[in-house]
Amino acid sequence: MNICAYRFDEYADIVKSFHGSLAPGILVGGFMIDLAMNNLPEGDYFDVICETQACLPDAVQLLTPCTIGNGWLRIVDFGRFALIFYNKYSGIGVRIYLDIERLDDWTEIRSWFLKEKPKKEQDLDLLITQIKEAGHRIYGIQRVKLKPEFIEGSKKTKKPVAICDLCHEAFKANPDNVCPACRGESPYRLLDQEIK
Repeated sequence: MNICAYRFDEYADIVKSFHGSLAPGILVGGFMIDLAMNNLPEGDYFDVICETQACLPDAVQLLTPCTIGNGWLRIVDFGRFALIFYNKYSGIGVRIYLDIERLDDWTEIRSWFLKEKPKKEQDLDLLITQIKEAGHRIYGIQRVKLKPEFIEGSKKTKKPVAICDLCHEAFKANPDNVCPACRGESPYRLLDQEIK
C-alpha cells in the first residue's frame, strides 16, 4: 500500500519525524492526498484548500509542493476533514473527504474520528492498522469547480514594503505607513526594551 511516492511504513516514519508521534490524522491525510493526485490530470498546476486546520495541512505540506508559505495551500476552516485539489487557473478539481458512512467496518477509525472515546482509551496500534487496511475505501470523492472569488483569492499580489513610522520595522505597506502591530493589532505586548 503506497501513499504517493512512499510505502505506508516509510510515510509513517516521515510523519513521526515531522510531528513527533504517529499522528492518525496525518496518515489519513496521506491517503486523501494520494487519492486526489490519482484523480487529477497529469501535469496540471494545482493549489489545495483544506477545510480544517487539524492535521490535513501538515499532510499536504509533507507530500506536495503546496505550502502555506508559498500560498498554494490555504485553510478555509469549516471543521470538516476534507481537502480540495484544484487547477489554479480553471478552478476545476476534486474534493476528498473522510466519509462517515464508510466507517462501519472500521470501528477504531470511527471511534477516533468521532471522538467517541478519549485519546488515552484508543487503541493506537489497531487504529493505525485499520487506516492502512482501509486504504482508499473510506473516502468520498467529488468533482468540484471553485467559485471565482476563491480562485482570485489564491493569486498572490505582492504589496510594496514600507518602513513603519513608529517602530521603524519593515512591513507590507498601507496608506497610513503604520504597521498593524503599532496600530494595536499585535498578539503581544512588550515587557521591556530589546534584549542585547
